[in-house]
Amino acid sequence: MLPRIPEWQICLTACLKLGAVPIPCITMLTEKDVAFRMDHSGAAAVITTSAETAKFQTYLPTIKAGLAIGGAVAGWTDYGLISDQNKKFECCDLGLEEPAIMYYTSGSTGDPKGVCHPTRSLYAWRYSAVHWLSLEPSDIMWCTADTGWSKTGTSILFGPWSQGSTVLFYDGPFEPRRRFELIERYRVSVFCAAATELRQLIKQDISGIDLSHLKHAVSAGESVNPEIIESWTTQTGVPLLDGYGQTEILMTVLNYPGMPVKPGSMGRPLPGIDTGVLRTDGTLGGRGDQGELMIRLPSPQMMLGYWNDPQRSAKAIVTLNGSDWFKTGDNVRQDTDGYFFYIGRTDDIISSAGYRIGPQEVENALITHPAVQESAVVGLPDPERGEIVKAFVVLTQPGSQRTDSALVTELQTHVKRTTAPYKYPRAIEFVDELPKTVSGKIQRNLLRQSTPS
Repeated sequence: MLPRIPEWQICLTACLKLGAVPIPCITMLTEKDVAFRMDHSGAAAVITTSAETAKFQTYLPTIKAGLAIGGAVAGWTDYGLISDQNKKFECCDLGLEEPAIMYYTSGSTGDPKGVCHPTRSLYAWRYSAVHWLSLEPSDIMWCTADTGWSKTGTSILFGPWSQGSTVLFYDGPFEPRRRFELIERYRVSVFCAAATELRQLIKQDISGIDLSHLKHAVSAGESVNPEIIESWTTQTGVPLLDGYGQTEILMTVLNYPGMPVKPGSMGRPLPGIDTGVLRTDGTLGGRGDQGELMIRLPSPQMMLGYWNDPQRSAKAIVTLNGSDWFKTGDNVRQDTDGYFFYIGRTDDIISSAGYRIGPQEVENALITHPAVQESAVVGLPDPERGEIVKAFVVLTQPGSQRTDSALVTELQTHVKRTTAPYKYPRAIEFVDELPKTVSGKIQRNLLRQSTPS
């Protein structure tokens, strides 16, 4: 559990050479979060900063080793003493299907899942570095993601290293203007940030900042609204390429450099990845269809399974038309050109008066209104329509217009004009912030629970 520092790369690589299975974790985890991961995984050793050792203190007597970075801590091995040790040891020889690395999902519903990837996945990360990031040895890559997310495999470790590229580490606080200053100072050529950051970045005045060396920016982890892409491209003159992936299957559907970008689209599948769309009638479709995104197996990017959870692992795979398919749990629409558009989680789809409404479609409409900073849409039970659309809205000027019925009507009218009228939110609640997981994903289940039926 380390922040964005080079020692993270060093320690993770050392684990892989030893044949140990590293479990990257973000430093924002609480003691309760840490306890679940320690107990569920059966971890035998811990590597963390001196400041975070207290979270693991109850496990110190039972683990084989505890390594502290940043200063000596009683009971822990001081990382600073490693330089005096023998630098030679025999690396472990692993097969392609043996466990290599494990990530815990954000736990948006239920307990976090331990997603275990085999050795072959380390090579699969290279695919997105080649096709999506388009990295070369002369490139400098900066990904602002926390080291506990699988995206860092693409953008910080395995991807850049496979291409001989340089990686920028920065663990300072988020300051939008500072982001652009660092891009200029270190001549970053490929920049990766989440949509939450991009919303703040596009508001900055970047006149006078030299971005001539920046080839393109990419984003993943949460859907990027078309307005963000348009604003970023207009302001920077640099393409913004959205991408889709999961911890279980890594980066899978992407927009690629040189390929026409369709606003709101996640892009097209990686070369060699077979996708399908599971229709509501249980049949498998593709272009021109809407339904759950499916990945044909075997796939080089597919996890081994969920750690210590064979039932959940088996439930994620179905057999259709003689082949095994991984169920992503994400509803999408694929157009006739093969581009995918994100609709929402399968359990987030709203069924209102016979219409199926994806929350992302309504959120994309709301975000184009100047009063809206961000929003989250859920379905609420309704005796007449089955469900109605409700939007939780964070305003660009916090605290203003919270009880303004005129603004509610204005937003409803705006949605009707922006997308199909039946999708408009019949209920709107203004909030100061949206509940999110530590990875930044909106917890719609908590929003549903916060409103009586």
